[in-house]
Amino acid sequence: MNTVSAERMVTDTPAARPIIRVLAGHNRRARGGHPWIYSNELEMSRSAKALEPGTLVTLVDQAGQALGTATFNPHTLIAARILAHKAEAPIDRAFFAARIRRALELRERLIGAPYYRLIHSEADAVPGLIADRYGEVLVLQANTAGIDRLLPEVLAAFDDVLSPRVVVLRNDSAVRTQEGLPTETRLAKGSIEGPVELQENGATFFADVIEGQKTGWFYDQRDNRALVARLASGARVLDAYAYLGGFGITAARAGARSVTCIEGSAPAIALGERAAQRNGVADTVSFVRGEAFAEMERRAAAKEQFDLVVCDPPAFVKSKKDLGAGARGYRKMTRLAAALVAPNGNLFVASCSHNVDRARFVEEVARGLNDAGRDGRILASTGAALDHPVHPHLPETAYLKGELIALD
Repeated sequence: MNTVSAERMVTDTPAARPIIRVLAGHNRRARGGHPWIYSNELEMSRSAKALEPGTLVTLVDQAGQALGTATFNPHTLIAARILAHKAEAPIDRAFFAARIRRALELRERLIGAPYYRLIHSEADAVPGLIADRYGEVLVLQANTAGIDRLLPEVLAAFDDVLSPRVVVLRNDSAVRTQEGLPTETRLAKGSIEGPVELQENGATFFADVIEGQKTGWFYDQRDNRALVARLASGARVLDAYAYLGGFGITAARAGARSVTCIEGSAPAIALGERAAQRNGVADTVSFVRGEAFAEMERRAAAKEQFDLVVCDPPAFVKSKKDLGAGARGYRKMTRLAAALVAPNGNLFVASCSHNVDRARFVEEVARGLNDAGRDGRILASTGAALDHPVHPHLPETAYLKGELIALD
């Protein structure tokens, strides 16, 4: 892992920015507040194609009237990502500090404790940037060429607003390759030894922000964990995709009789067991290493039953070409899980695949219930926690879908 040294700041002079023209008849979405402009909506002149990925540009219509300031990548379908609908203000350290302060104030009102998603990309008006906060540790993902190029200003702005002790860049997402960027994990500030602690719903967990999944933890399920735990008192609970034990340990703290967590990663299990010990529920929570489908099939064959089953898997559909097979995966998952739910028990299933919309997910869940010969009632259709806002023009940002179902 590399440590960031002094990085070159980008100087933005609005009057000197390259001009990119939107084709005639294609400025309506930009004027209506949509943050994306596609390459086939722009005049891709020779000079435009020659710009470096991530260059700051001023977007104008055919009459030369400014539509806003954007980062520009001539090599991607989403060629322009609008940062500001007013083109006269420089995109600099102060600009990002203002966006961060606004996001911070909202999280402090909603969450309070400093453990949350602080910046959620376009939904917090910082396209391409993810920022998760773990107390004095900040974990960033720069997922576009534009925000990657502007990282020096972004890092300086975070110092101005939060002065974090540690900043980790988890620039290892697959979407970076689509932007022509390398994947890497590196320290931008400070040093870190071992997992970091976080607090959620009154419990303590441990996240590996260097090697763990995504940024180390999934804050998006915070509210769903609390909701599911309301059904846990006295229950036998199965958490089929446990990761660090978020659902299972929260259920145990709410009074579950027993909790079985299935997880495929030995390092994740070690952190989950550590959290169970810290939260005083180690006698209630047990971790089993295995693949969820295989474990659920084995337990069903053994006639095991649970009062509450949770299935929060990784994305089954990572691209549109995988939609058919991946969507059928949710049907199979639901069938296997429903077979393990005791009469009058409860099932929570989730999908984080943004390529699967809610209607398709609900349809596959219903088919899975039918395949298992189970009837039930949907108690709640849920999404991500409140620190994961949805951009009104980007339904893709409403990626997380959950269904809490009472089975007969």
